[in-house]
Amino acid sequence: MIYDSISNIITYKALSPDIYSGLTFLKDVKPDIAPGTYQINPRVKAIVSEYETKVKNEVGYEAHMKNIDIQYLLKGEERVACLPVEKLEETKPYSEEKDAAFFTASIQPIEMKLGDGYFAIFFPQDGHMPQLCVGKPEKVKKVVIKVEK
Repeated sequence: MIYDSISNIITYKALSPDIYSGLTFLKDVKPDIAPGTYQINPRVKAIVSEYETKVKNEVGYEAHMKNIDIQYLLKGEERVACLPVEKLEETKPYSEEKDAAFFTASIQPIEMKLGDGYFAIFFPQDGHMPQLCVGKPEKVKKVVIKVEK
């Protein structure tokens, strides 16, 4: 997992050309972009969505095997709870179609706040529970970059 400011994306240029392409998209994207899916390159796409954050995310933690997630808020802020997959208990087995398995945790997670120019990168070993409110639920606009690994 990586948590950093969008102003530091040059740091990740050597990590992966595809991750860097996704970060560059985030740095340049305008807050008024319409919800939908945007193909950045053959291995990278951006999914823009709007929703209301929640006090509790009923589906729990998720992890992906085919894709790396880069998550970034364009409007509002949200908390994301994180734990290594090895510390989680599976509640729904991996679905290749959805590229996701779901989990629950019995230990305290690490939490981060997305918004104000901060992004998070989640690798396959990173269980993450997004869409949690900071304070009280609010409407947010989010971009999730999917990078094929």
